[in-house]
Amino acid sequence: MYNFDENINRLGTNSYKYDNLQHLYGLSPQKTLSMWTADMDFKAPKCVFDTLDELSTNGVFGYYGGQESYNESVKKWYQLKHNWSFDSHSISVVHGLCAGIGIALRAFSKKNDGVIIFTPVYHSFINIVKQNNRKLIEHPMYIKDNEYFIDFDLLENSLDGTEKILLFCSPHNPGGKVWSVGELQALARFCQKNDLILISDEIHNDLVFKDKKHVMFPVAAPEIMDRLVVLVSSSKTFNIAGGLMGNVIIEDLTLRKKFQQAHKAIGTMPNLFGMKIAESVYNYGHAWLDDLLLYLDANIKLFDDGIEKIHGLKAMKLSATYLAWIDFSNTKMSEKEVVHKVHNVAGIAASVGSTFGTGGKSFMRFNLACPKARVSEAIERLQHAFK
Repeated sequence: MYNFDENINRLGTNSYKYDNLQHLYGLSPQKTLSMWTADMDFKAPKCVFDTLDELSTNGVFGYYGGQESYNESVKKWYQLKHNWSFDSHSISVVHGLCAGIGIALRAFSKKNDGVIIFTPVYHSFINIVKQNNRKLIEHPMYIKDNEYFIDFDLLENSLDGTEKILLFCSPHNPGGKVWSVGELQALARFCQKNDLILISDEIHNDLVFKDKKHVMFPVAAPEIMDRLVVLVSSSKTFNIAGGLMGNVIIEDLTLRKKFQQAHKAIGTMPNLFGMKIAESVYNYGHAWLDDLLLYLDANIKLFDDGIEKIHGLKAMKLSATYLAWIDFSNTKMSEKEVVHKVHNVAGIAASVGSTFGTGGKSFMRFNLACPKARVSEAIERLQHAFK
């Protein structure tokens, strides 16, 4: 069993999550529990350190080339873990999946074209669409039995003809929903009917807990391969987000050529360090991930049990991700009051719900990928702040 209880001081390490806390939130990093940005407070698998040691011993850090072994590691992982087979030529390596989304928007749409997102959703979706001068179309999901669902009838009736792309999050962030095969197939039919490119960000595909199974979109609906762009990465799974590595996998040749043309236009190359550590975790990170999932599952149960005891707070059941999505609507407080209570009274830096788009205003998101002791302390602080 790996030691996920170790408390690692990340201050002064150029950590976005810790060293930007004062600047972005006005909160003291020494006194605040940092539970916002979605990276983990755990050491990466040993194979990452071994790989970096090998690179250091060699001592030459030139341009990266010879991607065949990396491609094979990606293919083997998805065949083994997700029963998904694809050709090496389908893989394009990008500097993180946000970059991949931006390139895809440029490849498959033009200025003022509509991009549909299901909100509340990962806030970078909103920012990237806007920054690329595309028309953001927010379609709010509804909650039933403490889980998000898409209203396809409402979605169909809301179209205005400008839509070109549907940007999808699977598993969903926030809320940790694992979409069923039936839901994925319904979404595929919707995209076929309305001639939409579907970009499926599946970065949390390996962070799914034992009661659920994630099905990759091309496995659930292979009939839409001619309009499907899948984004995956090892960064969330193995806590190597600083390597800025992502894979855009497009099996359709025509679609792939359009993406590759847009990708080449920005003049990037793969990062040597990111490529090598990503390859190592795909090959040797299995046992670490198994232990991680058990630890995260226990953290989620601990947090949910604590939240249940606080009047007015409700946790959405997480089937995937380590990002707890807490509803404060029954406190009858405004968002400003809730944020003040969490940030300034409890001293917890959590993500503000309204940044995730329509439907997020009464929520806050808490990162539980940290030592168990910190989760316990967060519960104690919240219980005191909302007593």
